[in-house]
Amino acid sequence: MIDQQQGREQPGEARRRSAGVAAFVAGLVVTLAFFAFFPGLPHVIDWGAIVVSVLVGALTRWICQSWMAKRSREGK
Repeated sequence: MIDQQQGREQPGEARRRSAGVAAFVAGLVVTLAFFAFFPGLPHVIDWGAIVVSVLVGALTRWICQSWMAKRSREGK
């Protein structure tokens, strides 16, 4: 508790946070690329594509962090 109040993080928590950010960005970029370049779709990025991309990025981040938390519990 004191470490959190002083701004220090555990090494595992910092790793999970950076992996979550990377997963969010990857999900966002892949989904935007899908909407921009998939054949048959209009090649326009509109607000719907942006909202869906953000939601997919958030879902990807949640899945990544859940998986990492499960792996850390199994390792103990």
